Amino acid sequence: MNFNQLVYEAVKKIPRGKVASYGDIARAVGNPRASRQVGWALHSNPYFGEVPCHRVVFKDGSLAKGFAFGGEGVQRAMLEGEGIAFGSDGKIDMIKFRWVQE
Repeated sequence: MNFNQLVYEAVKKIPRGKVASYGDIARAVGNPRASRQVGWALHSNPYFGEVPCHRVVFKDGSLAKGFAFGGEGVQRAMLEGEGIAFGSDGKIDMIKFRWVQE
């Protein structure tokens, strides 16, 4: 399995109502220094709707400006639709909503 496929498989595990950081996914696929590459893999995700790439955010809970499937507003709406709340600073509370792998 290539790097992108590993990323897609890891992201599929993030449950509804939870998020992970790019670094979380990089660590999950065994390459903790590859968070930028995770971003590139998700930006070119050919499985939209199957791989919930909207659930991957920056480690501080902020959203990427260039969400590949409609921009930051679409990503935020998708996350809010899953019950994820944003603070007044526009960020997700990563303590409350971060997915921790079992």
